[in-house]
Amino acid sequence: MRFEVKDVLTEEEIQKGLKAVIGDGLAFQAMITLTGGVFLVDFALKLGASNFVIGLLASIPFLAQFTQLPAIYLVEAIRIRREICVFAATLNRLCVLGIVIIPWLPQNIRLSFLLIMLSFHAICGAVSSASWNSWMRDLVPEEQLGRFFSKRMSLSMFLSIGLNLGAAVFIDFWKKFFPQKELYGYAILFFLGFLAGIVSVYFITQIPEPRLRQIETHKNLFKLIRRPFKDENFKALIFSLCLWNFAINLAAPFFTVYMLKRLQLTMSFIITLTVLNQLINVIFLRIWGKLADQFSNKTVFSVNAPLFLTCILGWTFTTLPERYFLTKPLLVILHILMGIASAGISLAAGNLALKLAPKGEATAYLAANNLANAFAAGIASILGGKTADFLRKLEFGISLRWRSPGIEINTPLLDLKHWDFLFFISFFVGLCALRMLNEVKETGESRRKILVEEILTEIRRPLRSFSTISGLSRMSYFPLRKLLPKGCKGES
Repeated sequence: MRFEVKDVLTEEEIQKGLKAVIGDGLAFQAMITLTGGVFLVDFALKLGASNFVIGLLASIPFLAQFTQLPAIYLVEAIRIRREICVFAATLNRLCVLGIVIIPWLPQNIRLSFLLIMLSFHAICGAVSSASWNSWMRDLVPEEQLGRFFSKRMSLSMFLSIGLNLGAAVFIDFWKKFFPQKELYGYAILFFLGFLAGIVSVYFITQIPEPRLRQIETHKNLFKLIRRPFKDENFKALIFSLCLWNFAINLAAPFFTVYMLKRLQLTMSFIITLTVLNQLINVIFLRIWGKLADQFSNKTVFSVNAPLFLTCILGWTFTTLPERYFLTKPLLVILHILMGIASAGISLAAGNLALKLAPKGEATAYLAANNLANAFAAGIASILGGKTADFLRKLEFGISLRWRSPGIEINTPLLDLKHWDFLFFISFFVGLCALRMLNEVKETGESRRKILVEEILTEIRRPLRSFSTISGLSRMSYFPLRKLLPKGCKGES
């Protein structure tokens, strides 16, 4: 199929194209919601996936990013981005259809077939993304970039929330009434995702394409990507973020597995936690963006990273030694705090890389940073799965015991087994990453204690508006600064 490109697009063509971009965004979000995340993990577990296989599944999207390197040359050679995007996106959707038929395949090849389909799915997605990003940069007017994609992201998020909750209820219903045919329930879900993906491809075909500008000098891409590693400050950033992503992805892919297998939670509850985390994340993105502008990205990162690591450690206390009355409340708190922290971390990490990249060389610097982090995250997911399988027979516990005539009390304080060890390892590797981040220098860097004071001020301000609630207004005048760790006190 050949698509037309134009030297100049009319205003009517641009507006029509932007509506199609919105339509594609909604349809694409529907596809990834119904075919990924918790649903894909549970589907893999039902096929008999080990922790290693779960880690492998989590690593595929990261490692597939390296396909974008040859995809850049493909775009330059063909120079019709819509053609590349439509072709790659269609193959991407056909891989979803391949996953749909898995319940009807012989049992001994199901898991291998899933891995193959997901690998091709991720590779085709990366190729499509390489052409899509360049295309959108030329199509969307520069003065509308932030506003337009913010709108697209917001609409996609609300659609994702509704679909997630609806799909979770459907899966729980299916498991209840058809317990012997759980895989077929997921097949229905994935087929609906495939249909949404086809709708997405249709919208892509309706988006006009401006002609790709001719690049006068073709530089060696690999030489460009090596250049950031000669910049000592940016190299320190790459290594610290790589270690951070390695630490987080040792544990993150197994949170869902932990809730499904260890805690035996329903799909509806897990998806509710996921939605809560997403909402908190979106709310705090704007807050952290304001504070990053006022202080520095490194300061925002250094405040949120310890909070996120503490949350990872908190997962080990959701069992003592099995589910108990505080398990669900603790999970809710952890998802709220992780939503707050991950918003600040993702924003600060991205902005820090943008800020430290020299003008005129940002493409090479950001590509090097993104590929290095994708590699670290992919390897961590695989290694995390292998480690979790190795640790499944180990157990460590600390309990408080009191014994007297007629009375014996034995209270568990700490109980570690299987995934808990992985969470501990992730926590300590993350601390090492924070140590490395101290070597990175950012212009206008602020001390962390100043930002903490500002956060406490933001907390106190809304409390004062609740003066009719007994005692609450007085909380706003409580010296919250006294609760800070010693290192955060003192004059700025």
